[in-house]
Amino acid sequence: MSKVKVALIGAGLRGHIYTEYALSHPDEMQLVAVADPNRERREKFKELHGIEDAMCFETGEDLLALPKLADAILICTQDKLHYEPTMKALDVGYHVLLEKPMSPDPLQCIEMEQKARSSGLTLTICHVLRYTNFFGMLKRLLDEGAIGQLMSIQHNENVGYWHQAHSFVRGNWGNSVKSSPMILAKSCHDMDALLWLAGTNCVRISSFGDLSYFNAVNAPVGAPKRCMDGCPIADECLYYAPKVYLAEDAGWMALAISDDQSEEARLKALKEGPYGRCVYHCDNDVVDHQVVNIEFEGGVTAAFTMSAFTKECSRTLKLMGTKGEIRGAMEKNEIELIRFDKAESEFIVLDDLGGHAGHGGGDAGLMRDFVNLLKVGGSGAALSSAEHSVQSHLMAFAAEQSRVEKRVIEMKAFMV
Repeated sequence: MSKVKVALIGAGLRGHIYTEYALSHPDEMQLVAVADPNRERREKFKELHGIEDAMCFETGEDLLALPKLADAILICTQDKLHYEPTMKALDVGYHVLLEKPMSPDPLQCIEMEQKARSSGLTLTICHVLRYTNFFGMLKRLLDEGAIGQLMSIQHNENVGYWHQAHSFVRGNWGNSVKSSPMILAKSCHDMDALLWLAGTNCVRISSFGDLSYFNAVNAPVGAPKRCMDGCPIADECLYYAPKVYLAEDAGWMALAISDDQSEEARLKALKEGPYGRCVYHCDNDVVDHQVVNIEFEGGVTAAFTMSAFTKECSRTLKLMGTKGEIRGAMEKNEIELIRFDKAESEFIVLDDLGGHAGHGGGDAGLMRDFVNLLKVGGSGAALSSAEHSVQSHLMAFAAEQSRVEKRVIEMKAFMV
């Protein structure tokens, strides 16, 4: 297959990021169809990719009701809207690239993986950390025995106070009933990375965490429901919406509040839409800090911490083995290799391939792997196949159950 043809369901920000591969590699991939209820988004994709009118659909159901239009479907809808289009796409015969998390329902995750396996089709999950130079190097060093036998992992996901407020308070992933718990929506990436680095299955898991700050108890005196309704602390509040979303450097966060990026449209969005709400008066219920303790087969242990209360949005790790340790900072693209028998550390500086918005090159790496897999007919296993992803998703579900019930979860019993 010389060129892979794909269709897209869900023309939001992630859809843009993944289909950018077709624009930068037109000889390898072509976007031939798009489905999204937002007409402006459909028109934008139509113009960018030269899609025919007849191949622009209002719903994924409309697209999937037709005979097969492409080699693969990219499904980039909201969390609760993944299961049905994935199952239907596999029925029609499409290979599928599915945005994470697979589903907020563990049984649906299992069913999607089973259907893909029985049909012989590729179901790749967008666990992009596996495709970054940073995590790829960590895995390579472990596999080469650079620090002997791996014994323990410390992993911090520093969400960033501003990112928490945008995505997990005001945004689409703030309410677990509407989307997913935080450990699934944000940190299933990290559960997957820990599973990959440990190289063995999870045996048991425990977790603690809460929503402690972004709630009405901490609202400043006199703070209105919406920032623009006369907030008395507008000048000093870190989260005052006009200061965040109307700034020249608002970047991808500004793109989230309005497809029309004119100042008039963004002002209207802040007056009427979810991103203009006071962060202390939203309907959010996901945690703003959480810890997870994990035991893997063979005795490897991991401690994971997710916190909103950091300035940088970054991931930092420490891997400890019998002959040394590895310390890494993903956003800095830096890895320090410390060998117990060496006086000095070895520093590895990696190329910056996409920064935060591109997940450190992981987005492009994911698409490159997916396209190459389809060029050979979908034979072989993707680095982030559904088979692997189901396991890390179940870790996230078990961690949330542990947090809510305040008890250790045995994975064998949980997976029955």
